[in-house]
Amino acid sequence: MVKSYLKYEHSKTLGLISSGSSNVVWAPDEVAPDASLRSTGAGRAVVSANEEVLCWDVKKGELLSRWRDIDCNAEVTAIARSKADRDIYAVGYGDGSIRIWDSRIGTVMISFNGYRSAITTLAFDNSGVRLASGAKDTNIIVWDLVAEVGLFKLRGHKDQITALHFLQPAGPQDSMGDGVDITMNGGADSSDSEGFLLTTSKDALIKIWDVASRHCIETHVAQTNGECWAMGVAPDGSGCITAGNDGELKIWSIDTKGLRRAASMVAEGEEGGFLHDRGVLYRQGKDRTLGISFHPRADYIAVYGSEKAVELWRIRSEGEVQKSLARKRKRRREKAVSGAVEVEKANGLANADEVTEDTSSAEVNEVFVPYVIVRTGGKVRSVDWARGRASKALQLLVSTTNNQLELYKIPTKQENKKSKADEPPDYNRTFSVDMPGHRTDIRSLALSSDDRMLASASNGSLKIWNVRTQSCIRTLECGYALCSSFLPGDKIVVVGTRTGELELFDIASSTLIDTVQAHEGPVWTLQVHPDGRSVVTGSADKSAKFWSFEVVQEEIPGTKRTTPRLKLVHTRTLKVADDILCLRFSPDSRLLAVALLDNTVKVFFVDSLKLFLNLYGHKLPVLNMDISYDSKLIITSSADKNVRLWGLDFGDCHKAFFAHQDSIMQVSFIPHNQDGNGHHFFSASKDHVIKYWDGDKFEQIQKLEGHHGEIWALAVSRTGEFLVSASHDKSIRVWQQTNEQIFLEEEREKELEELYESTLTTSLEQEEGTGEEKSEVAPAGKQTVETLMAGERIAEALELGMADLELMREWADAKATQPSLAPPARHTLFMALGNIPAEEHVLNVVQKIKAPALQDALLVLPFEKVTMFFTFLDIWASKEWNIPLTCRILFFMLKTHHRQIVASKMMRPMMDGIRGHLRRVLQRQKDEMGFNLAALRFIGNQVRDRGTKDYVDEALWEEEEEQRSKGRKKRGFIDVS
Repeated sequence: MVKSYLKYEHSKTLGLISSGSSNVVWAPDEVAPDASLRSTGAGRAVVSANEEVLCWDVKKGELLSRWRDIDCNAEVTAIARSKADRDIYAVGYGDGSIRIWDSRIGTVMISFNGYRSAITTLAFDNSGVRLASGAKDTNIIVWDLVAEVGLFKLRGHKDQITALHFLQPAGPQDSMGDGVDITMNGGADSSDSEGFLLTTSKDALIKIWDVASRHCIETHVAQTNGECWAMGVAPDGSGCITAGNDGELKIWSIDTKGLRRAASMVAEGEEGGFLHDRGVLYRQGKDRTLGISFHPRADYIAVYGSEKAVELWRIRSEGEVQKSLARKRKRRREKAVSGAVEVEKANGLANADEVTEDTSSAEVNEVFVPYVIVRTGGKVRSVDWARGRASKALQLLVSTTNNQLELYKIPTKQENKKSKADEPPDYNRTFSVDMPGHRTDIRSLALSSDDRMLASASNGSLKIWNVRTQSCIRTLECGYALCSSFLPGDKIVVVGTRTGELELFDIASSTLIDTVQAHEGPVWTLQVHPDGRSVVTGSADKSAKFWSFEVVQEEIPGTKRTTPRLKLVHTRTLKVADDILCLRFSPDSRLLAVALLDNTVKVFFVDSLKLFLNLYGHKLPVLNMDISYDSKLIITSSADKNVRLWGLDFGDCHKAFFAHQDSIMQVSFIPHNQDGNGHHFFSASKDHVIKYWDGDKFEQIQKLEGHHGEIWALAVSRTGEFLVSASHDKSIRVWQQTNEQIFLEEEREKELEELYESTLTTSLEQEEGTGEEKSEVAPAGKQTVETLMAGERIAEALELGMADLELMREWADAKATQPSLAPPARHTLFMALGNIPAEEHVLNVVQKIKAPALQDALLVLPFEKVTMFFTFLDIWASKEWNIPLTCRILFFMLKTHHRQIVASKMMRPMMDGIRGHLRRVLQRQKDEMGFNLAALRFIGNQVRDRGTKDYVDEALWEEEEEQRSKGRKKRGFIDVS
């Protein structure tokens, strides 16, 4: 009988606030119906958390929602919020896919797939119907969110895209009267111009693309000293700032009037001249600049690099610039006078200065001035302006790389007038989200005896979690933790630190009970004795020490009362020849295994501390080990990527596995043998993977993938029903045992299928990359396994449909001569679907394919299938079935197979038939839409007339009537007789 195993699946993620792989987006709180329930303006933070998107309440520190597509395990790399519909978000992923999320219901609306590498930046246009995306593969794709298709791909940059922004010039009638030239493009003028796209890349170039003609109209070198890493565009679109290495910021002005003229030109106009270099600024930090963000309403700019600081710059008003120029002119005049130069010359210089006084000619350092440097609690990953209504002060939301969110409040220049001019404004951190996670990597995990509590220890903090509710119930300060364990009773946690100390923490009172200087080197490992009365610690000082638990009565200072306290009493010491990396007791308390830095494992008797076995075989130090429930097997994991299984009777190596692609940090047996799985074990590695093994058959059972960083720690529950892992990606993941059975043969087949699919898609990508010279614009699409399978389903449906059409046509011809002829036996598929006609079946198959994948699926079809498809398109057009889909498929097929269709004589009559049917249907739909629009306008006018009332001043009205009557000529009557 084939042995089956129970499957483990990822069920929960703890301890993650923000993964730092993406930017942060601030969103206002949802509108409360009651005025008393309105928010204070802290708002919500939308951040990436590995493969999920989390929405946090910044004020309360609560998790509001969690967005995850179960089909996608790639980490989130970019987030953008729609300018038109504020509940719509675009999220880019590391596998090149893009998903459009509705934040109200937390579901994916549209999925796009057009890249081979990670998305780096996303940008909506002002109307919210188009999305531009850039990726590491240097391509820019513009997506239509209404038709759910990729419009085109722009190829001009030579390195990854770092920033995108839509520029949409408004007509003169659409300008807002305050000098704003870039406006919302959702009105009637939106059809006149599709706008422009401003892009920057690591190739140090900044480009302007004309979206309508789909080509680059202007290119400049953005940075003088290397890559261009960031770009910020002013809210009114009048200028932008690009940033590169060494703190360099380059200021650009954008000729919006010229762009408007270029957009209105029918013929090809003069290219270039829309971007003008205005100068270079240098920020205080000399590292790489990662982001620039303009405040949407106030004249402030946030600039940040990879340090623990955000620099705020202020844009001076025109009056301030003029005052600054006047002060400089006055200083020059005074200098000229003090330099014994004639007064006439000084006056002439002053007059010349007065003539040339113009703010547009001012240097950039006169317009952009440093305001304040905000020091953050960690290295900055991303910032966004929080636009609260309650306060006039600036609010800045900062996401850091050490797993926290911070909201800073900075007074504006007007509020800061009371302080001295030289003093920088006094900012403060109003809110932060930092409690639900660690700042540094988790180095140790420990589960309580009842599996209800989890202790996670890192450099500086020890956190206690409720496993069931996923909530952090205690946070304690500790040293640089390397190992930890619950003591019997689950009320005290012991932590071994890098400084050689043992720290005892009481969970109930959240206090540090005792600190013991146990070793002279780092305490790499500790384990409680199976009888629960002592603990052993192993250190880099080449010794293992045994500590017994004793309760002593300590006097309370100032009183005669005493209180019981737990103490660790040193009883024995085991000296070895090298640093100790790991210690393990056998469950029967007979043996103690010690892993040393010299690649060996030594097994001692616990009672006499005499050497029993030497385990040789690993080529690099053993990092972790575990002993099975029956004390017969010991498993060791090493930095040489191997796992070895040994027998504890004679020290023989049963099996050596090449288990992972990197160092194996931890291994653990299942602690019991209830289901015959006592010799099953888990291994966790720095290659981001956990593997489940059968130690009797020496087979890999399952691979648990999900972490996006090195896995440092692993803990298996006492029952074996779940395990917990901690990683460099700051997440703690819980993997739950399910009732689903898995078989080794099926797992091997799945792995082979995945390998085949990955090689298939990579070969398709290579075929796309090869060929003739790349043009600047290309169709947006990517062949995936999903599109290939969709194309196969269409081809299969077309073959069945054509055969059925031919069969039914023959039956109809025969029935004309034999009226009593019985219907033919159709394909069993049509009978199973309710005896539907073939054209309906083909339409159902096509409708089930997602709109973004349809075009790529149609590209899979050979030309012989295309001719079949046109037969069904003709039938759908004549029956008026799903005309939008019919037209979309027809136009795409005509564009793709234009040459073959023109060269084929058979296609001509079919095309004429489709044209006649479609013109008739589309004309009828056009008339219907026109009628409905006219009716809506009529109803709108009626509503407007009923909603407005005219108020007339009677006396004034009578006077006006009299004046009108006096002005009229009276009719004259003439007697002609």
